[in-house]
Amino acid sequence: MDEGVLTTLKILIIGESGVGKSSLLLRFTDDTFDPELAATIGVDFKVKTISVDGNKAKLAIWDTAGQERFRTLTPSYYRGAQGVILVYDVTRRDTFVKLDNWLNELETYCTRNDIVQMLVGNKIDKENREVDRNEGLKFARKHSMLFIEASAKTCDGVQCAFEELVEKIIQTPGLWESESQNRGVKLSNKEEGYGGGGACGGYCSML
Repeated sequence: MDEGVLTTLKILIIGESGVGKSSLLLRFTDDTFDPELAATIGVDFKVKTISVDGNKAKLAIWDTAGQERFRTLTPSYYRGAQGVILVYDVTRRDTFVKLDNWLNELETYCTRNDIVQMLVGNKIDKENREVDRNEGLKFARKHSMLFIEASAKTCDGVQCAFEELVEKIIQTPGLWESESQNRGVKLSNKEEGYGGGGACGGYCSML
């Protein structure tokens, strides 16, 4: 275990093909955006360590193909995850309607019932919105999820989505402590090296 790292968390990103799952991941981990990003085949994952409330957490973020034919790894993909980000595209209503299917899959394969879920309405930089923010909020409330609208292109909300998810996981001790309880880990309340701007590190706005 890296020094000062509280825990390693497995985070999943799920949702229909083309909603911007990989773009959100790349914006968060590498701070890059590629409008020509090809569809993910199988599974991709990246690691990033972040500091939330003075506690460092290493995130292993798994990005999966939205297309059915690539989804062969489903049970192992979900196993042991502490957090999941469900993504839809605010300009494509069909991707919002299909969230129910993803929730069913999550319920079927997820090994924890207290997994923290974050709903993200992506592509708010685009004009042709088909899903209203309130609809997203209502869906999230109904399913006890966190909710944020974001744009991987402009970076709006991206940092916040991941940070809020991790914060909630850390506040749900049963989710991660089982892995680290024998290591004498203490939660700190110190704001170590946490640069201004409140919960969002200063540059992403809560919408």
